[in-house]
Amino acid sequence: MDENEDVLVTVGNGIGRLTLNRPKAINSLTHHMVGEISKALMSWEHDDSVETVLVTGAGDRGLCAGGDVVAIYHDAKKGGAETRRFWHDEYLLNAYIGRYPKPYVAVMNGITMGGGVGISAHGSVRVVTETTKMAMPEVGIGFVPDVGGTFLLARTPGLLGIHAALTGAPFSGADAIAMGFADHFVPHDDLDAFIETIDTEGIDAALEKHVQDPPPSELMAQRDWIDHCYAAETVADIVAALREHGGEGAGKAAELIASRSPVAASVALEAVRRAAKLATLEDVLRQEFRTSCASLRTHDLVEGIRALLIDKDKNPQWKPGSLGEVTTEDIEAYFVSADPDIDFEEQS
Repeated sequence: MDENEDVLVTVGNGIGRLTLNRPKAINSLTHHMVGEISKALMSWEHDDSVETVLVTGAGDRGLCAGGDVVAIYHDAKKGGAETRRFWHDEYLLNAYIGRYPKPYVAVMNGITMGGGVGISAHGSVRVVTETTKMAMPEVGIGFVPDVGGTFLLARTPGLLGIHAALTGAPFSGADAIAMGFADHFVPHDDLDAFIETIDTEGIDAALEKHVQDPPPSELMAQRDWIDHCYAAETVADIVAALREHGGEGAGKAAELIASRSPVAASVALEAVRRAAKLATLEDVLRQEFRTSCASLRTHDLVEGIRALLIDKDKNPQWKPGSLGEVTTEDIEAYFVSADPDIDFEEQS
């Protein structure tokens, strides 16, 4: 094991362990990391010495903050060919995790966002803590939720998923369980003991010994106004409904959505609605590959990353500049074939 590797891969006591190892970047995913994770999972699938897969993040800040969007920024300015290859392989991995035949345990403590959700929330054993800060924040950089996120967002109770997609706001571990992004709550201080029990006694014993009831979900407690306001037809209508409703939560949500890329938010709403009608994770990932590749051709993805992470002025100049200027044609352009579309048959 090389401590300088971006992914540490070890096997012992029946556990195949993947540790994302870029703590200074909150373990943000690179194309190389996606390849290493995929290679390890494929080698373990038919290896009788590996009974369970365990995925954790190095450092104490989180499992994974998402994809390496600074790299995407630079590549998009050159045409985006490498980013397209990255997403292709990442989405194949997300689908593979979703059907992995062995227990796939993801410890989703701290920051778990974007691509971090993709390598954890499709697993079979998804563990959160009181430190979990989860989000699909893509609309804030002119992008659209991906990595199978719209599959999960479309299947939350009520319209909690629409709220999470359009605001990009973080939600807690308790919310993640309520929304179907996670299964089990383990207190942060018990994580070392939880992992030790997996090593010594197996995953079932670890769950039995260390899982506790999660705190109440704050988002579930707000479902009345969320379900009412987010039922509106367009994003502009949703913002208007939130402002009309008033109250701290609705008002804050309206301001957040109004600050996001108008076209990305509009596409995100349509993507989640369409994902609700798609049968499988693979079907949704195919749709997301289309919306992601379309984003590479737009002004807003580069501009959003510039404003947040390059120049850090937090003053993106979106095009179109307002929700009212986004047309049906603008939205539909994101759902055309990626030419070629992603093919999941090549993986099986």
